[in-house]
Amino acid sequence: MEKLIEENSAAAEWLPENKPDGSGIGANYVDAFLKPLNLELDEGVRLACKRRGLKITVNLGESKGEAILRRLEYGPDVRAILSAALAEAFTQAGATCELSGGNIRIVY
Repeated sequence: MEKLIEENSAAAEWLPENKPDGSGIGANYVDAFLKPLNLELDEGVRLACKRRGLKITVNLGESKGEAILRRLEYGPDVRAILSAALAEAFTQAGATCELSGGNIRIVY
């Protein structure tokens, strides 16, 4: 199955160049970005994404995936850091996540 979710355009105001947060990974941006990813997908499958410290956790139905926001590997661009972490977390949960053109495509 596939779900296309519109990216939270308001999250861009939380980018470190607009509102520095001192985290080095854009923690406020990540939180704002993940907010619309907490929803119910088709057929009652629940999607929940959250950040705690440097760790992102993705719950997709009964599956769970985790990833670390790695600034040294993927930085300094916080968008690249978040994209890599989401891809890793969704892969562990048995799905794929692609960010492109203001949309988030989830295949599960």
